[in-house]
Amino acid sequence: MQEQEKGKLDLIATKNFKTNTELAYVVDFLNKNLKDKNIMFGLTKDKQKNEMTINIYEF
Repeated sequence: MQEQEKGKLDLIATKNFKTNTELAYVVDFLNKNLKDKNIMFGLTKDKQKNEMTINIYEF
């Protein structure tokens, strides 16, 4: 694996789901428990499509 630039996030996975408010709690839980593994999760909501997207980043 190449050395990454400090502070740079690399997107490693994306998954779409139907809108579910519980996903925000899951992403928060994962971020709190996996930050020492250099993994971060993001969550976006598309109201028009009624979808949420989880992104997984490595830093």
